[in-house]
Amino acid sequence: MSIKNIVDQALQDGYLTPSMEAEVGRICDVAAELSVEEYMALDKLMGSLLTGEVVAVPRKQFINVMEELVLSEAITRVAEIEQTSESSLDVGDITAYALNRLPPLYATTEEGANYQRQRARQELKELIDKQVDEAIARYLDRPEFYPERQAIRKKDDTNVAGQLSSLLKDYAPNYEQKGSSV
Repeated sequence: MSIKNIVDQALQDGYLTPSMEAEVGRICDVAAELSVEEYMALDKLMGSLLTGEVVAVPRKQFINVMEELVLSEAITRVAEIEQTSESSLDVGDITAYALNRLPPLYATTEEGANYQRQRARQELKELIDKQVDEAIARYLDRPEFYPERQAIRKKDDTNVAGQLSSLLKDYAPNYEQKGSSV
């Protein structure tokens, strides 16, 4: 979709969605130079945003509590297995497999997240454990069909600590406080 099409759509709808905004940003990032038409469209969009003719829809901050619960369980189980065997397991693969078979538990506030955590511990603990167990069994039993497969983001870590560190950076990039060093 071109910048002009996005701007026309925003003017027609009266709002600019986060995906529309991201697409405009992507086009601007990859273009060596924008055309006069594209600059004019961007100028029109800026004017419409300033006058309120077009409203930018804010990005909603939310989390899927199920991700943290499954990740925590997967890390615990993988660490136990790796301590007692020669197997090296991928926490990300195991977590993704289990999450694809569990209901999401989204929350937009800390209170909502705490409620979802409590609810999951009471009502879904057995189901989470079962799906993580199944994910590990599938992972250990998987054939090497496509050894050339590449992870979404290449990771050189084969140990649990390295994988955990990478996953935490992905899921909670601002968790560590600035200025604190160990």
